[in-house]
Amino acid sequence: MAVVYDWLLLFKSQVYRRKAVELGEKLLPAFKTPTGIPWALLNLKSGIGRNWPWASGGSSILAEYGTLHLEFMHLSKLSGNPEFAQKVMNIRKVLNRLDKPQGLYPNYLNPNSGQWGQHHVSVGGLGDSFYEYLLKAWLMSDKTDEEGKRMYYDALQAIETNLIRKSSGGLTYIAEWKGGLLEHKMGHLTCFAGGMIALGADGAPSEKTGHQMEQAAEIARTCHESYARTALKLGPEAFRFDGGVEAIATRQNEKYFILRPEVIETYLYMWRFTHDPKYREWGWEAVQALEQHCKVEGGYSGVRDVYASTPNHDDVQQSFYLAETLKYLYLLFSDDDHLPFDHWVFNTEAHPLPVIQKDKTDIPNEVE
Repeated sequence: MAVVYDWLLLFKSQVYRRKAVELGEKLLPAFKTPTGIPWALLNLKSGIGRNWPWASGGSSILAEYGTLHLEFMHLSKLSGNPEFAQKVMNIRKVLNRLDKPQGLYPNYLNPNSGQWGQHHVSVGGLGDSFYEYLLKAWLMSDKTDEEGKRMYYDALQAIETNLIRKSSGGLTYIAEWKGGLLEHKMGHLTCFAGGMIALGADGAPSEKTGHQMEQAAEIARTCHESYARTALKLGPEAFRFDGGVEAIATRQNEKYFILRPEVIETYLYMWRFTHDPKYREWGWEAVQALEQHCKVEGGYSGVRDVYASTPNHDDVQQSFYLAETLKYLYLLFSDDDHLPFDHWVFNTEAHPLPVIQKDKTDIPNEVE
């Protein structure tokens, strides 16, 4: 029976591997643009692509075309086909040729002209995982991808200079940049950045490591405050630092909570790197709030207003709740050797990918 079971596992792994490569091949026509920057939307049957009409004149979005690197490098490793790696390395070539306002990456890039769209910069929605993947590309390459490393730390420096601010009450936050003007708003999505900065601190120049860990801790505290200052102890979709308020949503369309993982994600990274018990305490506060206010008969639901005394459920359990939020919570309360960070890199949906050992791959980290 053991032999049969082992054969079944092998067969299943081969099926999934083949399907992953088939899907990757189906996605390749998305890159057939004048610049090689892929379309956001692709008809898998016809191979015809297009972009969202609302995205700055049909631009591609930074957090979409910039969040392919880990998966496509892994596909090249799995399949032996270098084309997947070449496609994502070309995206870097295009980006490296462009002038960047204040060293920042705008969220919109036209795939036909190769020029930026409107100058809106966000470490949250539309931009977030691009920065994450620069760092994680370096880590997944067993720290051989020097280009990814350089691009990440340069981007982080520009973010610190232009976007990171401290409120009068002492809370560090990451604002958004629109045409040179700051909007003092931080999204729940942006709260992943505390974990990202902590993950990258050890690879920074030695004189910056401590500073980056302090930054990560301050961002984690701010995001915790966004939860603590609500009635339900769950964080709003976005919170502001203007008009006399700090870490509070002031607009009705920003007061909802849809089971997002980013704050828990940062708690996990901060726990792994510091073992400060407050991160597990904060994670347990979130567990209790989820159980009390989001658990319903059929699963878990988002809520429409985290400042209301009783939850008004939206009747939706997002897929990322299982893939990310609960996984990060599980790992937060697990031993560090369960999916250790020196062997595994999590993609932006918390799926673990193995570090590609430098002596076990011929996939280049730079494509001529």
